[in-house]
Amino acid sequence: MVAVSETTEFDGDLTRVINLVSRDKNLDKAIIIDALEQAVLHAARRDFGATADLEAHYNEDSNEIELFQFRTVVQDVEDKVREISVPEAHRLDPEAGVGDALGIKIDTGSFGRIAAQSAKQIIVQKVRDAERAQIYDEFKDRTGEILSGHVRRFERHDIIVDLGRTEAVIPYREQMPTERYRIKDRITGYVLEVKRSSRGPQIVMSRAHPGFLVRLFEQHVTEIYDGIVTIESAARDPGHRSKIAVYSRDQSVDPVGACVGMKGARVQAVVQELNGEKIDIVPWDKDPARLVCNALAPAVVSKVIVDDANHSMEVIVADDQLSLAIGKRGQNVRLAAQLTGWRLDIKSEGKLEQELVGAKISVANIAGIGPMRAEILVNEGVKSPADVAALSARTLQRLLNMEEPEAEKVLEEAARLAREAGRNVAPAKGAGGEHEELFAHAAAEPNKAVASEKEAEVDSGRNDRIRLFQRLSGVGEATAHALADAGYGTIGDIVADSAEEVAQKTGLSTGIARTVQIAADKYLQSELEDASAEDE
Repeated sequence: MVAVSETTEFDGDLTRVINLVSRDKNLDKAIIIDALEQAVLHAARRDFGATADLEAHYNEDSNEIELFQFRTVVQDVEDKVREISVPEAHRLDPEAGVGDALGIKIDTGSFGRIAAQSAKQIIVQKVRDAERAQIYDEFKDRTGEILSGHVRRFERHDIIVDLGRTEAVIPYREQMPTERYRIKDRITGYVLEVKRSSRGPQIVMSRAHPGFLVRLFEQHVTEIYDGIVTIESAARDPGHRSKIAVYSRDQSVDPVGACVGMKGARVQAVVQELNGEKIDIVPWDKDPARLVCNALAPAVVSKVIVDDANHSMEVIVADDQLSLAIGKRGQNVRLAAQLTGWRLDIKSEGKLEQELVGAKISVANIAGIGPMRAEILVNEGVKSPADVAALSARTLQRLLNMEEPEAEKVLEEAARLAREAGRNVAPAKGAGGEHEELFAHAAAEPNKAVASEKEAEVDSGRNDRIRLFQRLSGVGEATAHALADAGYGTIGDIVADSAEEVAQKTGLSTGIARTVQIAADKYLQSELEDASAEDE
């Protein structure tokens, strides 16, 4: 066969060539033999046509690919490619009869140069496809593992990693914003997914995924690897700070201490791999409220109000713990929310007291309620005329120990005030009515001078964030204020959330939120290009 002879022109032994290619490409011999047989069939069809009944088989004894054309014995030949006359069949096989299928061996040396070249391309393609399939089978079950390689090149801010037999990609969104790599640098990553594609298997890796943090702890903490300690949840602000919640199945093993290690050796090994990212390790608790308290560490929580219906919690902290609970750029509360899966609203005790005073004033202004009854209702979570109007007469009777006619009048008055003022509208200063003075003492702010200084500091930081967001293309003053009020501290924070999350936090429409994200992504890419230019 010409195709085989071209493949083996450096060695006439076809068997040796099959063994060589199989060993070099780490492929099964059957795959190489199948590729050769398919190549011979393809070359033969160029001469015999697509309708010919052809078969190719590798004969190890004769060390060649044998090609056979099968033709049916007939009296009158109509199709010379698929049929053969009786006299001609008898010359090949005297016992052949009408209706028999006669296999005729074809000399593959008669194929032309074009057919040989085509066959050679098929062999190369078949071997390449088999190699890709083998690589896919090798990596398809490795999702969630950590792989290590070297930076080969960069493609549109994506990092292409050389894993040896194949390449992986770390997309821009899965990189840590604080890291910079050069070609040939060693790099490790968490396998997000393995996909089939026309160019072969595509392995997508990440250094920003929480799973990367979890796997690193599994590598460095023996108790986690053995299953004694488990990481129940993890949250990351890649490159800056992370939180993990750990639980021990053995009461004699401290889960936090196991992860920290002797003199912090274990956690420091993970920190070094993440290039200095700070890691908070907190104990996991099946009680969501306690878990939230642990997750907000190092801040000390005074009180937690759980709203199961909306899957949210109102967390109350002392005035001097507020900034610590929120964290720099809202980082601490954002990570705690990710770690626990609950929506968190952080309030200081002073602000809560102010809100309660306003609620008591608002409820007390309903005819028939008064200060003492308002205190009872607010303690039950009824904080506005609209909340009162939503109660049933029987509930109001039970809470305030009043007769049904009186309860009906209170509900009517509450409904009227709710329609006029709107739901949850706090009374303006000086408009609290006759009961305002009764609650004024509770609204006093402790350490007023310190509070004023903190507010000035917060306002200054907020203004800086607003000016930063206004650098984004198409972002006006109102949108910048909304982003700052939502707790976004950097442009990277905006990109880290989805458009739906940005819209939910800021109150902007999803379309505007998506536009803001696109502008933020372009801004970061521009900054990255400028940084790369400076490095060069």
